[in-house]
Parts: sequence; C-alpha cells; structure tokens
Amino acid sequence: MKLVIQLVLWIVIIFLGYMVFNAVYEPIQFNKVKEKRYAKVVDRLKDIRAAQLAHQEITGNFEKDFDKLIRFIDTAEFTLTQRRDSTIMDEEYRKTFGVDKLKDIIIIDTLGTASVKDSLFKNSTRYKEMMKVPVDGVDAKFSMDAGTVLKNDNKIPVFEAKVAKKVVLHDLDEDLLMAENQVISVEGVNGRFISLGSMTEIKTEGNWPTAYDNN
Repeated sequence: MKLVIQLVLWIVIIFLGYMVFNAVYEPIQFNKVKEKRYAKVVDRLKDIRAAQLAHQEITGNFEKDFDKLIRFIDTAEFTLTQRRDSTIMDEEYRKTFGVDKLKDIIIIDTLGTASVKDSLFKNSTRYKEMMKVPVDGVDAKFSMDAGTVLKNDNKIPVFEAKVAKKVVLHDLDEDLLMAENQVISVEGVNGRFISLGSMTEIKTEGNWPTAYDNN
C-alpha cells in the first residue's frame, strides 16, 4: 500500500511539474512565434504605406484596390524638382508707390522624372505580393480601404490596411491568442488587428511599437 501511495504521489508530482513547465514554456514559445510573424506582417504593411504615400503624392488620393495600386507602381513616375531662392523687382509696389523694391521669391525647377517602382523598390518585385499576409500556412490578404475624412471643411485623404491577429496566429494556443487580442501596452500591438492608417483619423502610422520599426 505504501508503494502504491508513493507511486501515485510521484505521478502527481510529475503531472504538476509538467503543468508548471507548460505554463511557463508555452507563453515563451507563443511570444517568439508571434514576434517573428508580426515582424513579417509589419514589413509588408510598410511596403503598402510606401506605395500609398507615393500614390497620394502623385494623384492626391489613396487607393483602396491592390491591383490598381500595383499597376500604379509599375507605371507612375515622380516629378523631380529643385527649389531655389531668387530676388526680383516688385512691379506692383513700383506701380503703386513709384519706388523700386525687391522681393524674395521661390523658384521650382523641373529636373525630370523617376520611376516610382525604381524609387521605392529598386530591383525587387515584392510589391506585387504586398496584399498577401506573409505567414506560412495562411492564404489570406490584408483588407484595405481608402476615402476621405472631413476636417475644417476640407476633405482629407485617408486609408487603412489591416489583418486580424487571429489570422496571423491561426495555429497557436487559443487562450494565449485571446489574451493577445486584449493587449493594451506601449510595447505591444494593441487590439485585435495589426493595422496601418485609419479611416476615421488622419494618420499613416501603424499600431505596432517602435521595436518593429527598429528591426
């Protein structure tokens, strides 16, 4: 009987030890996988941001369709300009007061054009895949929208691209994923999505911490 009790106690001890080990080990592994995947997602969102900012600079608006955004990168060109200061005679002042007066002006010279594709991505074609969530085993795309918000009676262009954390971390522990969706921290990606921009605010930043930008 004593041997049986000892055996049962050892089983209980081993089981409890296993539970304690898992309680520590699983979150550590979860975070390692999470950070690696988040870094890939953030890099792709940065490509989307670069493409959108170029589109906005040239056309005045953001684009909500990935296919059109890719065609824009393939075909659009930046206008290269040079800004210089100069001084000229103020003719209006002379006509009004009969006295010569110089005024400072800014002259913008057009130097030529440069391909958006070459400027942003050089020899890489990764922009053609920027709509895809870069996680093995996941066949999903970022959702993207674009439009305007009204501020001081002006319509300001905005856009948003995002993917749910549950898509990026689809094969990991559900309880840990649930906790990750509730994160509120300056060192974490807050909320249920990894997102860039906003359809309600004027911003082009993402909701990830600076650690991902440094990487």
